[in-house]
Amino acid sequence: MEKQKSISIRNLYKIFGGNPASMLEHVHQGMSKRELLHQHDHVLGLSDINIDMYAGDITVIMGLSGSGKSTLVRHFNRLIEPTSGEIWVDGENVLEFNEDRLREMRRLQMSMVFQHFALFPHRTVLENTGLAQAVRGTSAADYEKDALKWLERVGLKGQDQQYPHQMSGGMKQRVGIARALTSNAPIMLMDEAFSALDPLIRTDMQDLLLELQKELQKTIVFISHDLDEALKLADHLVILKDGIVVQQGEPQDILLHPNDPYIVDFISDINRARVLRVRSIMTPFSENAAAKTSGEVGADDTLESVISKSEGDVGQTFTVMKDGQKVGLVDMKTLVQALVPTSAAEGGMRKQKS
Repeated sequence: MEKQKSISIRNLYKIFGGNPASMLEHVHQGMSKRELLHQHDHVLGLSDINIDMYAGDITVIMGLSGSGKSTLVRHFNRLIEPTSGEIWVDGENVLEFNEDRLREMRRLQMSMVFQHFALFPHRTVLENTGLAQAVRGTSAADYEKDALKWLERVGLKGQDQQYPHQMSGGMKQRVGIARALTSNAPIMLMDEAFSALDPLIRTDMQDLLLELQKELQKTIVFISHDLDEALKLADHLVILKDGIVVQQGEPQDILLHPNDPYIVDFISDINRARVLRVRSIMTPFSENAAAKTSGEVGADDTLESVISKSEGDVGQTFTVMKDGQKVGLVDMKTLVQALVPTSAAEGGMRKQKS
């Protein structure tokens, strides 16, 4: 079944300054972000962004500080107005919405989870969780059941009458997620949602999000500056630099085939054994070859787990299983080759040096 596009961004530009529209011609002619700032005192926030985000997927938009990722996500619900381009949500051009329709979209179609929680200190956890429904005019008696259900799902059962100041950072962010889920919006925008948390709590929150997503299949746009987090969460990964999409695609494919020196540098310190999956390097299943295998591994197993299973024997081959079916084969020699930079990455580094 073909996936449905939920959010589509077309030829999106954002320029900050006194007269941004007049700067578009300079950008179209190739003026860089640095040149635009120094010569015209305008800031190029986003340049020619084109992305499709599919229903039920987690799209992670990542980059270093100043890359434009938070600016981009704020265009989806028009918290920021573009200088030019198109924003389509479920087949509708958001830029054509009047104030009433825009308000309706923000209330019903999109929820947002913020980096610094954005909880109301004078409201209880229950009241914060039901906020989106309360804004729509739903009474506390009517939204309470939903709010309590999601608080329990995120691990906060029995804490609905507490106030934010009584909670840790991780607990506050669980309230933020429960609030987004209680809104029943099909699209969740998560702007650096876990970056303020301690590493162990952050890992717990990532696991929670993935667990909930298996059931709910929402369209999630997740902003991050952390590559490990992006690789763990993303179905589709978009990497920004200076307001430009440098590369986008399936995370495993980007790891194996980086197309730019910037991406090569970005992934250089990644533990490839820990993040690459068997499905990315396997060959199609063959009954003849399968007779020589040493056992079975899962398509989504990490290469690290296969290395452990092989006990370092590079002569072994494993049958790859998915949903109870034999889908491929992976041999240890191919696996070891995948742990070193690919020819694409080496080519990118050669270009950088030349």
